[in-house]
Amino acid sequence: ITQEHQSRWFASPERYPEILQEDHKIRNYVEKNLSNAGISAVRIERKADQIDLEIRTARPGVVVGRGGTGIETLRTGLQDKLGGQRQIRINVVEVARVDADAGLIAEYIAQQLERRVSFRRVVRQAIQRAQRAGVQGIKVQVSGRLNGAEIARTEWTREGRVPLHTLRADIDYAYRTAKTIYGILGIKVWIFKGEIIPGQEEIAPAAAPGTPRRRSGKRRQQFEDRSNEG
Repeated sequence: ITQEHQSRWFASPERYPEILQEDHKIRNYVEKNLSNAGISAVRIERKADQIDLEIRTARPGVVVGRGGTGIETLRTGLQDKLGGQRQIRINVVEVARVDADAGLIAEYIAQQLERRVSFRRVVRQAIQRAQRAGVQGIKVQVSGRLNGAEIARTEWTREGRVPLHTLRADIDYAYRTAKTIYGILGIKVWIFKGEIIPGQEEIAPAAAPGTPRRRSGKRRQQFEDRSNEG
């Protein structure tokens, strides 16, 4: 209701499993080869024999590379991975509010846990950064052998309002894993950005529904790949 699908395409029942596996391969390849670029999400759209990728990242310069070499290398690697002569267009979108993005917050927590930083300290820092970014609410859950404990457990912290049962609530959710010497830790992050009122483009503020909200003048910076256009 409030979120768009990460994959947008139509396929016959016979080809559906094959294309679904291709999407999984594409996302794994992008996240593995651009692990230092702060990847938030990879959206895939298919048109006939063309694949359009929208990569949302906190560091677009790392993805694009000098003179666009990064995009060309990524496209070539994906074509080799998928096989065949696929037309792949890559559009890189910069995440404007890094500390208000669930995927980037979960990635930050995972990186800190892999460096053996105390999970309570990391979670507290992540929540404080999100609050400074102006989110309505945030919930963070970490599961596994926390701080090297013998018995795995789950702990979560919530600040603000996170209505997970409200259909019109704009909830940004992300899941990441951290590989530590004690095992795998699972990190889940929920961020409440406000309520989406039907018929309105903007998100309504959660605290004061009657207060008018000004449209932000800052636009997302985009880097569109048009090398395949004739």
